[in-house]
Amino acid sequence: MALARAFSVAIVGVHGRLVEVEADLANGLPAFTLVGLPDAALHEARERIRAAIVNSGQAWPSQRITVGLFPATLPKSGSGFDVAMAAAVLGAAATIPPTSLHGRVLLGELALDGRLRPVRGVLPAVLAALGAGLERVVVPEANGAEAALVPGAVVEPVKDLDCLVRLLRGEFTPGPPSMITMNSSQASVEDVGDLADVAGQSRGRLAVEVAAAGGHHLFMQGPPGSGKTMLAERLPGLLPALDTEAALEVTAVHSVAGLLPADCPLVVRPPFRSPHHSATPGALVGAGSTVLRPGLASQAHRGVLFLD
Repeated sequence: MALARAFSVAIVGVHGRLVEVEADLANGLPAFTLVGLPDAALHEARERIRAAIVNSGQAWPSQRITVGLFPATLPKSGSGFDVAMAAAVLGAAATIPPTSLHGRVLLGELALDGRLRPVRGVLPAVLAALGAGLERVVVPEANGAEAALVPGAVVEPVKDLDCLVRLLRGEFTPGPPSMITMNSSQASVEDVGDLADVAGQSRGRLAVEVAAAGGHHLFMQGPPGSGKTMLAERLPGLLPALDTEAALEVTAVHSVAGLLPADCPLVVRPPFRSPHHSATPGALVGAGSTVLRPGLASQAHRGVLFLD
């Protein structure tokens, strides 16, 4: 019997929970058993992991494999555990040193050819890893810049399973991820209107300016075509850029919602959301059977939610 342990993170709402991934290899008919309240996407991981390991030039253990995700009472969902599960299996098979998994958190989805695909919620996952005392985080290359936003994290971006195996064997050192700062031109800046485009509307402009200056709610009433929407859409342009703490909060929400582009992983401007009048309650406040996805109200955190 051989046993190896790796670490990953489950996203619960917009927060991360550390998950321990154990792989046990025992004698018997070849089989793969996954336990720990996995969802359907996680049950399919066994096929992705097997194909990725074989197509990366490594041997798949012809033994009875049991993979456990702990805490067992926490529901697990999504494909972000693929890399940790594959590493635990390879560690149990002595393909990589099991000790190389200590102190590391592994995130990412595996393609059948061994490539690491990006996943949602990397920023809150890295925050959870640091909170648990694990500083080294392995992420797909596409998530490297987002993971590097967390101060104190040692981010190791890898492109495929072969690079991961060489990294854990000590034969490969990944390059540093691109660093995104609050003043970086790559930071995400949403298109916002300029209040200078509004002609007249002195009372409406004053109301918008007072609301922006004091952080007040604003109620506008008037006939259609009087300029309410035009003024509301220009409110975010009056708000200052988000500070570091607020930017990380907003970015975490957008990361879980899957709204962060790979080349703009940091939200530095207050977001603006304007739900359609037919939007469902779930679209507004968030919904999900096993994984809660932030709704439009949550996506407007630290910004403007315009209800017309």
